[in-house]
Amino acid sequence: MKHTDFLILYEHVVREYESILLLKAELERRGYTVAIQQLLDIKRISRRIRGWDKPEVLVSSCMYDDEAINSHVYNNVGVCNKVVNLHWEQMLSDTQEEGAWFNFNGNAKKCIQTCWGKRTQERLIAHGMEEKNCPVTGAVMMDFLRPEFEGYFKSKEALCAEHGLDAGRPLLLYISSFGYASMTEQEVRELSEMAGEDFTGFAHTNRVSMEQTLAWFDRYLTQHPEAQLVYRRHPSEWNSPALLALAEKHSNFHVIFSDSVKQWIVAADRIFIWMSTAIAEVYFAGKSCGVLRPVPIEYEFDPVIYRDAAVIDCYEAFEDAAEHEQAGFPIQKEVIEGYFDKSERPAYLRMADLLEQVYREPPRDTPFSPPFQPHFNWLKYFALLGIHGMFALKLHPKRFARIAPRFADFAGRIYGYVEKAAISPADAAAMEAKIKRFLAPAEKKENK
Repeated sequence: MKHTDFLILYEHVVREYESILLLKAELERRGYTVAIQQLLDIKRISRRIRGWDKPEVLVSSCMYDDEAINSHVYNNVGVCNKVVNLHWEQMLSDTQEEGAWFNFNGNAKKCIQTCWGKRTQERLIAHGMEEKNCPVTGAVMMDFLRPEFEGYFKSKEALCAEHGLDAGRPLLLYISSFGYASMTEQEVRELSEMAGEDFTGFAHTNRVSMEQTLAWFDRYLTQHPEAQLVYRRHPSEWNSPALLALAEKHSNFHVIFSDSVKQWIVAADRIFIWMSTAIAEVYFAGKSCGVLRPVPIEYEFDPVIYRDAAVIDCYEAFEDAAEHEQAGFPIQKEVIEGYFDKSERPAYLRMADLLEQVYREPPRDTPFSPPFQPHFNWLKYFALLGIHGMFALKLHPKRFARIAPRFADFAGRIYGYVEKAAISPADAAAMEAKIKRFLAPAEKKENK
């Protein structure tokens, strides 16, 4: 049985799956075998046996320290010195950019940490990484907004028809990041204790910013009933009475989470944002947007890409931006392209080139060198077996809350992660078939 050439691990479906399917399609077209696995999938013992289905290269979604190498690499495939991290968390605040965690610790510096742009590469080198281990590839997720992918997204007419909107009326989009606004004071305290950082002030900023932003929307939709405003909520905004109240008051205010942010960006006539890193997707879609900041955001939480951005801080400026197309972009071109390298060559081809090079050549470094001592986590192995068994049977751990509350709480959280990250084979196959239609023409390459 031929072993797998590349094993790609993912964490979040919405953030990653589309991009890794694009990578998979390109690598398979080049003749390689590729498998995809979620971080909490059952560990396959066979993958730890070289010559069976152990991959030559492991492609991870995150890799910050030795514990991550142990969990994501060793527990899945055993020792593997060809580790490439897709590095999905690159849009950081000033504080995060200077902190140890996001600049990698231990042998994580010996893994290949891909960079979307030159500024991230420069930061990692300044914090002790070798240039060979932090190559610039561009951001694969931005490729879907390139001209080559024209037709990949639904038209405004098709999207509006699906959601009961009128394609003939102005479509305003707001991309929310108010993840802390719905949290209770107790939840904020628990998060602060767990993270070792006080989020109290930032949670307050979330609440005040959301309250004032919704007040602007209320006023605008009252004065402009012809407009339609789609509020693309943050994943953490599950229960928001304020959003429900505004939707009940205005038939032209719609809280929607389905379809990707990119899809709504492509279809919208006007786009507004608070502090989402999706502002880069707006840029690569060739559109502009307004950064709504009723109150300032603490610098230690504001993504560094927003430094010196032009912001809208009053209702009158918001109303004007909603009525007239914005001239220019709120963030300087050199800043955006410093973090998201823009090249004539699509990022997925550049990333595939890198992965192919790593596959063919000897390891660039030694992620498993001492003093790191890997160990297989048998407890996690059997725990995941149990959780996946319960998931297959649709037996939620909350059913055991009365007789085993601690088990129900712990297992319930893992069950929730597994449930959220699940994607059906049919949905995955449909996504992959759609993506393959947009692959660039095959390039002439020597056989591997």
